[in-house]
Amino acid sequence: MSDALSYKDAGVDIDAGEALVEEIKPLARSTDRSGTLSGLGGFGALFDLKAAGFTDPVLVAGTDGVGTKLKVAIDANRHDTVGIDLVAMCVNDLIVQGAEPLFFLDYYATGKLSVEEGRAVVGGIAEGCRRAGCALIGGETAEMPGMYSQGDYDLAGFSVGAVERTRLLTGDSVEPGNVVLGLASDGIHSNGFSLVRKIVERSGLAYDASAPFDSSRSLGEALLTPTRIYVKSCLAAMKVGGVTALAHITGGGLWENIPRVLPDGTATRLDAKSWTIPPVFLWLADVGGVDPTEMARTFNCGIGMVVLCKPEKEADITRILTQAGETVLHLGHVETRAEDEPAVRIDGLEAAWRG
Repeated sequence: MSDALSYKDAGVDIDAGEALVEEIKPLARSTDRSGTLSGLGGFGALFDLKAAGFTDPVLVAGTDGVGTKLKVAIDANRHDTVGIDLVAMCVNDLIVQGAEPLFFLDYYATGKLSVEEGRAVVGGIAEGCRRAGCALIGGETAEMPGMYSQGDYDLAGFSVGAVERTRLLTGDSVEPGNVVLGLASDGIHSNGFSLVRKIVERSGLAYDASAPFDSSRSLGEALLTPTRIYVKSCLAAMKVGGVTALAHITGGGLWENIPRVLPDGTATRLDAKSWTIPPVFLWLADVGGVDPTEMARTFNCGIGMVVLCKPEKEADITRILTQAGETVLHLGHVETRAEDEPAVRIDGLEAAWRG
């Protein structure tokens, strides 16, 4: 029949999908670790906990996306780092419960599949997995014409980790007198980009223009700095002993994420003078006219992970984290919380933003 239709006529290119799978198989293999039993291409992925070295493990699972940071990547035509963000947003949530990330699966959906673009995205995912020490053992690539505008795509990730039952971090052991340490972020990470994009629009700058806060990079490149992965450094710190809780500082900032690991009746008092707010946040606040409180509720403002620990272990933990490449800051301490007090108090916040 001359008018016979094919799947490709409907906008789905099976050949392109198969070509992408072949392109990313070596990327996935580069993330193999102990416990990995299968590669890409099967109906399901296998992982052996015993081979990974666990005896009485509790599984910890997490799923997340990259949000509208993807729009910056698309508009700037830079696709090689958002995969790192995808992994980071999942595995940084696993480590806060003491879990070692074991494997990762991704979901990549687009209206029209580009093998080159897809390989760049999955290449970033593989790099994120290598940084986290977990295996990329499966995923899904979905070509869905009509669902996405030209050039658009979406990402979702899913990670599973494990922790020995006796080492699970719940925050129950946090008590007044514990020290609060902050690990520096690598920039905005992956939260607040709807506001970031609004501010960029107000600035009138294109993503290929020089970044006003970093003349060595374009604005797009600077804003797309990938989310820092804290897995290996925090695993090393926990082996020292004395870590009572971890908090991944994502949307909601310090104010909303630290309370998630605090027992009833406790609070943290932090000193805003203990860290320097990175230039990108100062630029966003200035151009957007965003007040310090709103900035602190929207962004990490320079602190990507918080470590609560026993005071007698602070020096050892700081040393281990520093050796692992982290910038460690003494932010404050845990104290008893009265009923009418907030769970997080940041002294000198307004003054810190004024420099």
